[in-house]
Amino acid sequence: MAGATSMHIGGDHAARFENKAATRETPLVKWTILVLALGFFAIFLLLPLVAVFVEAFRKGWETYVTALIDPDAWSAIKLTLLAAVISVPLNLVFGVAAAWCIAKFEFRGKQLLITLIDLPFSVSPVIAGLVFVLVFGAQGWFGSWLSENDIKIIFAVPGIVLATVFVTFPFVARELIPLMQAQGRDEEEAAVVLGAKGWQVFWHVTLPNIKWGLMYGVILTNARAMGEFGAVSVVSGHIRGQTNTLPLHVEILYNEYMFSAAFAVASLLALLALVTLVIKNWVEHQAARSYRETEQAS
Repeated sequence: MAGATSMHIGGDHAARFENKAATRETPLVKWTILVLALGFFAIFLLLPLVAVFVEAFRKGWETYVTALIDPDAWSAIKLTLLAAVISVPLNLVFGVAAAWCIAKFEFRGKQLLITLIDLPFSVSPVIAGLVFVLVFGAQGWFGSWLSENDIKIIFAVPGIVLATVFVTFPFVARELIPLMQAQGRDEEEAAVVLGAKGWQVFWHVTLPNIKWGLMYGVILTNARAMGEFGAVSVVSGHIRGQTNTLPLHVEILYNEYMFSAAFAVASLLALLALVTLVIKNWVEHQAARSYRETEQAS
C-alpha cells in the first residue's frame, strides 16, 4: 500500500513537472513577448493619449479654459450629456428586459432577437445614420408627414438621440445575457414556489445577482454614447451651437486649423475614457470580490 501511495505521489509530481515544462519558455522568448506587448501599448495607446494632453496645454492654461468655455463648446458638451442621459436609461431598460427574456424563457424567435441585438455591432454607424435620414429625413418615408406636423427629427436633437440609442443598445444586453444564462433559473423558481411575485423576484433575486454586470454594461453604454461619431455625424447636420456633439465639435475645430482648441475639447473625451477605465476596473474588482465571498459562503 505504501509503495502504491509513493508511486501515486511520484506520478503526480512528474505530471506537474511535465505541465510546467510544457509551458516554460526561455528568457529570450519571455522578454521578446513582453517588449512587443509593452511597445504596442506605448505606441498605439499611451502615446496618443499623452499627445492629446500635451497639445491641449501647449499654449497655456488660459487658452485651454477659453476653448472649453466657448459657447459652441459648451453647447456641444450639453448636447453630448443630454444624448447620454436619454440613451443610457433607455438601453438599461431594454437590455435588462431582453436579457431576462432570453435567459429565463424559451420562445419562438429567440435566436432572431439575439441576432437583432447584435445588429449595431455588424452595421457601420454611418449606415445607421443614413437609414434614419431615409426614414425621417425631408425626402424620407415619413418626411412629408413630419413636415406637415412641424416635427423635426433629422438635423435636430431627436435624431441625435435616436442614432445614439441605436449604436449603444447592445451593450447592456450583451453583458447580462451570458451572466443570467450561467446563473440559471433555480433561484427565481424557488422564489416563485415560496410565493414571490414577478417584480419581487426581480428586485430581490435577479437584480442582486446581476448588479455588477449591469453596472459594467451601463459604463460601456455611457462611454460609447458620449464618444459616438459616425451615426451622429450623419443625422446632426453639423449646425454649430445646436447639433454638434463633442466629437463633431472636435472635428470642426481641427478642420479650421484651431488645433489647441480641438485638442482641449478632445481632452475631455480622453478624460472620460480614463474615468471609464477606472470605474470599469473598480466594478471588475467588486464583482470578483463578491464572487469570492459567495464561493466561501457556499
